[in-house]
Amino acid sequence: MSQGYLRLGKVLSAESLQTLQKRIKDIMLGHVKYRNMRLQFYQDDSGSVRRTLGHQVATLEYRRIDDLEQDPLFLAYIQRPLFQQIANYYIGEQVSIFRSMLMNKPPQLSQALPWHQDIGAGWGIDTNPIVTVWTALDEATVDTGCMQIVPGSQQHGIINQKHFLSEKEEATYAPKESVVELEAEAGEAILLHNFLLHRSGTNSTPVSRRAFSVTYMEAQTRTIDTGQTFPVVFGENALDPKTVNGKANELVEKFYG
Repeated sequence: MSQGYLRLGKVLSAESLQTLQKRIKDIMLGHVKYRNMRLQFYQDDSGSVRRTLGHQVATLEYRRIDDLEQDPLFLAYIQRPLFQQIANYYIGEQVSIFRSMLMNKPPQLSQALPWHQDIGAGWGIDTNPIVTVWTALDEATVDTGCMQIVPGSQQHGIINQKHFLSEKEEATYAPKESVVELEAEAGEAILLHNFLLHRSGTNSTPVSRRAFSVTYMEAQTRTIDTGQTFPVVFGENALDPKTVNGKANELVEKFYG
């Protein structure tokens, strides 16, 4: 992963892709509900975002849905053997997840996401993760606001502890000639180094652009303020899709990352 990313290919069959697409739609519409799930949706055309704990509004215009590891279908995907091999190689045997989230760019309503790294003081944890698996649930194109990256930029380390780049840092570390459009087919997964600089544009099409992102890390990683650990997905005491049942209150009281 010398360039900070690696295409893993189309990891979801048409049937498996449809299953996850249907499940996230059911969660958005409130057909499947989890009390301790954090959601963000666009309230109006201005791009104003409202956050809720637990489902409150039936809409397909959700911007982000966190805590998807408490859903057995998404947990089973998180724990696929390929992802376990990757996590074991880069992290070790005991692996937790910092977050498992849907990111959505609804048609005509999405906002651009500025240049940033998926690390920093704002994440509030004692170790910076380096492994994220990003999966396209819809085709990601330039028109739908696909991810843009600067290959190799993870080699700079942490550029800004505040997550987003300043204008000066953007000019230095993300010059236009270095930017690559990371288009992807629906069902394709991409391995990302968390230090890799990335951003995304707006969706100018009549269809949504949804993606599922999972950040894996050492299971002993803790929050700085409370010392709590995160859900284990590989190794001893790992979550099981057959028995997973919600998420502990203390894991959703604060919003990390």
